[in-house]
Amino acid sequence: METGGGRFGVSETLGALNAALKKELGPPASVWFKESSARNLRSRDFLAPQAALRALFAGGPVPKGIIEDVISLKCPGVPPLQSCQQTPLGLTVQLQRPAAFQQVLNSIAEFTKPSQAASGQSIILNCTPLWGRRSLDMLSLTNLRAILVTDHLAEVLRIQGMNVHLVPAVPDEGIQKFLHQLRVDWPSELETAFIPEDVLALKQVLSQCPYATVPGLEPQQMRLADDVIYKVHLKNFLAQQSLEGYDPNLDVCLVTEEKLRVLAELRQMALRCAGTGPAGCCRVVHVVSCKGEFQQQQVDLLWRMLDLGPHTALQKHLVCGPVKVANSPSPVGAPQYFHLRRCQMYEASVMKYGDLVQDDSWTEIISVLTSAAIRFEMLSTAHQSQIILDLEDSSISTKGTKSGAFVMYNCARLATLFKTYQQAVEQGAYPAFPPASELNFSLLREEGEWLLLFNYILPFPETLSQSAQLPLSSKGIRITASTEAVCKFLIHLSMDFSSYYNRVHILGEPLPHLFSQMFARLQLMRGVRDVIHRALATLHLPPLSQI
Repeated sequence: METGGGRFGVSETLGALNAALKKELGPPASVWFKESSARNLRSRDFLAPQAALRALFAGGPVPKGIIEDVISLKCPGVPPLQSCQQTPLGLTVQLQRPAAFQQVLNSIAEFTKPSQAASGQSIILNCTPLWGRRSLDMLSLTNLRAILVTDHLAEVLRIQGMNVHLVPAVPDEGIQKFLHQLRVDWPSELETAFIPEDVLALKQVLSQCPYATVPGLEPQQMRLADDVIYKVHLKNFLAQQSLEGYDPNLDVCLVTEEKLRVLAELRQMALRCAGTGPAGCCRVVHVVSCKGEFQQQQVDLLWRMLDLGPHTALQKHLVCGPVKVANSPSPVGAPQYFHLRRCQMYEASVMKYGDLVQDDSWTEIISVLTSAAIRFEMLSTAHQSQIILDLEDSSISTKGTKSGAFVMYNCARLATLFKTYQQAVEQGAYPAFPPASELNFSLLREEGEWLLLFNYILPFPETLSQSAQLPLSSKGIRITASTEAVCKFLIHLSMDFSSYYNRVHILGEPLPHLFSQMFARLQLMRGVRDVIHRALATLHLPPLSQI
């Protein structure tokens, strides 16, 4: 195979290794996997387990010719291989690490650049807890989680090249101010002006719908609320359309003016998106809290019933699990939660830095730390799972290793590292940084250095892609997304970087024979810094230069 271009990738490497292993035995299967633990990376980078090999080769050894094919792999996206060996654990592969360091760290921008895989496609993210929201005091923690999931999902989809449209518009100034404090940029107005005639048009369709009846015209019915204008029999529609994945308890939907307004706004946005997308239609993802799932399924079916456009068949529901507070005698709302976390951040900063915290710059720092703490608490868990908050947990504000504050602290450490280096250059202690092509990466021999490159810089583009993957063509109406992927990535990266930074003195003595290793390490730190900054951007968190 000839060597090709393109940045290195884990999935490309695994694909090439699987193909080499099974090229004589039919279509490639997933046999190989990437190692990630520091212990295993001391001896190998990829492993094909012995059990899988026995099944593949009928209990016999791997043919020598296949091992030779593996070691001679030269494919686009595959780093150069150092060795391929048969061991008691299975077949192991180790990369040419100096060459991998060189090719990755000489082109760091390639590993922080979005793939634009979904360029031109359009999607509507409907954050259902924001519909009809007229008071900040009524915003629950579960609602807040859905908002933050939507905000993050929108950003990772945008960097993949997708046109993202957010609904509903939120005109309430109190809610908008609260969202801005959390660095959520949510539209306050519709992208297109709302047309009341659209609601009238939907009423007209309902009047002719065989599944709808007007309240008061049915015998012996219970008295309904005054704002109910139609009763729609969803169960009959579901049976006739053979739709799957809906709650079996869906039966009668009581249609109000408010429901029709929601439908009119959704329809209006979908029609607008259809004019901009290449396929003439637009996907719709309803981000919904577990408590609102049943009601949103009613809206979904009502839309399908009243508007037969292609977008109504492209609806999916992404459900967020509940957020509960441990040992709380009364419910805690989103504003109260934000205020508590902000006070904890302030108190922790005063305890460590004293009067320095009174400086104006600290207002912004504490704001960023508060937003980071909340986002990581809400987004580090898979969106469909329950979250239990411990509001008295001091590690949230004191750089506990799983907190957003810890990630921001390590971001600031990197900024301080480069600031210290630059000051030393200006003072004549260190020479200016040489071109990356002149660096000697064979001097990067500390195990933490390979860990940072192989587990974080190299696979970072795939982490971004993974977080933006939505199974929109799957059966049923529910989908899941890896909205926790970026936060988990940043937490693990921060832990491994912190361990390395505490163990290795990057800026060594200003002695000429030590400069080569220092520059190689600084270039690695540049890669770590750029990856952290890019990942934080998907959470709308600016990098901090100090804490």
